[in-house]
Amino acid sequence: MGVMTKFRDNTGIILWILIGSFGLLWVVMDVFDPNALMKGPSSLGSVNGEPISYEEYNGRVQYYSNAYSQQTGQSMNSELRAAYESQVWEEIVSAKLLDQKMDELGITVTDDELLDMVYGENPDPLIRQYFQREDGTIDPFMIQNVLSDEQYSQEAIAIELQLRQKRRQEKLSNYITSGLQVTQTEIEREFVWRNTFAELEYLRFPYSDVNDSTIKIPDMDLYSYYNANKELFTQEKSYRANYVRFSTLPTSEDSAIIREELENLRTDFAIAESDSIFLVLQQSSTPFNGVLVDKDELREEYEAVLSVAVGEVTEVLDLGTYAAIIKNISEDRNKIQFAVMSRIYEALPATLNEAGEKADEFQYFAEENDFIEEANRAELSIGSIFATDGNTFISGLGNSQQVLDFLSRSDAGDISSPIELSNELIILELIEVTEEGFRPFEDVRSQLEAAVRTEKRKEVLKAQIQEWLTQHNDMISLSEATGKTLESVPNVSANNTVLRGAGREPEVIGYAFSMDVDERSGPIAGESAVYVLHLTNKTNPNLAATTPDTFENIRQQLEQELNNEYLSVWITQLKDEADIIDNRFVLLQ
Repeated sequence: MGVMTKFRDNTGIILWILIGSFGLLWVVMDVFDPNALMKGPSSLGSVNGEPISYEEYNGRVQYYSNAYSQQTGQSMNSELRAAYESQVWEEIVSAKLLDQKMDELGITVTDDELLDMVYGENPDPLIRQYFQREDGTIDPFMIQNVLSDEQYSQEAIAIELQLRQKRRQEKLSNYITSGLQVTQTEIEREFVWRNTFAELEYLRFPYSDVNDSTIKIPDMDLYSYYNANKELFTQEKSYRANYVRFSTLPTSEDSAIIREELENLRTDFAIAESDSIFLVLQQSSTPFNGVLVDKDELREEYEAVLSVAVGEVTEVLDLGTYAAIIKNISEDRNKIQFAVMSRIYEALPATLNEAGEKADEFQYFAEENDFIEEANRAELSIGSIFATDGNTFISGLGNSQQVLDFLSRSDAGDISSPIELSNELIILELIEVTEEGFRPFEDVRSQLEAAVRTEKRKEVLKAQIQEWLTQHNDMISLSEATGKTLESVPNVSANNTVLRGAGREPEVIGYAFSMDVDERSGPIAGESAVYVLHLTNKTNPNLAATTPDTFENIRQQLEQELNNEYLSVWITQLKDEADIIDNRFVLLQ
């Protein structure tokens, strides 16, 4: 495929390619006729006073929608669209914040820098994507042709904007992380940590060995633990709501109509000259394949095609979630070629309209009267959900960006419009909003009792084990005296978190690597038990024999992790300090 053809086929992609150090790889360009949007809102919100236009927002949503349709051959459902709308909003907000910060810092890109990205020794990947010859070299004449030819002026502008934005954001990233460096000591420490191994023995004393009847937990201990460990009992902003549902599953009448439609297509399918075109035109849910397959390997649901002659079509087959007719195209000894014309069982417009009307009617009367009373009057089951702010998993429903959007923008007592999920419409009433903060003492009493009980068990076990250790000088005699099995674990890495035979015990493993060879530990409290360790061997890496390339690889990994962590915190702080106004909920209803 020639470069010019690539540009003609990918104009839309070029206009929307996103490039940026933080993954915000967008070039913002209008793709809609502005006159068509005159009747709609011109601003969906703002970032520090800079407006977010409907055109910009909807253009990006439409880009995702078109890309999804091209990849899947289907349209987005309402739930997926809501997820993309949320993603687009976050991308636009972040992009504007970054642009504002770059303007504040005076970060620009010179023409010489831009030319170097195009014609330099290391051209930008975008240039390679469209102007690379088969031998891997860049075609400068083709670049010049595209950049100077008026018919490619739109593409040339998009390329320039994209390259400038990429270089600008690289400069911003370098500016932010310029002071973040990894020292040689840190690199060597990381290398040692990754390449140190140990062999050890351990005795395990589970906390459950302590009888609960011996543990007393007065309220004073609970309050002391609660006040000292409040950070363990924080809660995010959360929501509780009731909901009713209206099914949009296909009815038996819908399924019968779909089967009848296939029955009416049998004759036309049999005489069709091009089976692949026929399936496309009739929107078959099973695409044309056209390969010969062994009759013995035919899928069970397709075996009916073996009973019809070449050129004939089977009766309508009910295959569970869909119906189908199958045409025998040709046969060659034990092989057969066939085509499947299928329709998925789905609710037809009349069924969807009926469900929608019932949902609209319920919403109206629930708002006029009372949600619970109206649900009882309509003989609808009432479900309950729980959700936390920022998390699309809704306990009681599953993942739903639409539900989270309603909850996060509503007050207690608000009732939603019908929300379309995969096989149903739902209407919610938000009944409680709990702000973030520390959970009340009484709400976590049972957790406090469990935590304090574990702490007291630790104290009892550690005291008992310490007494045993004064009486037994080696692991074998201690094992025999306590009835605990002596476990041996070879080849334990310092970065392991799971202790073989014991489960997740990162602190116990970490302690083992602080010991000297042949040292026996005192009682070590772990996640589920108290341990006594004996380090039998430790293998340390030879730093002097390590190659510079190994150290360099570790340095790059550590710096990348450090930069990513810092940038993530930085952009979050930038958002927290910004004046962000979101009017979507009001303007897009």
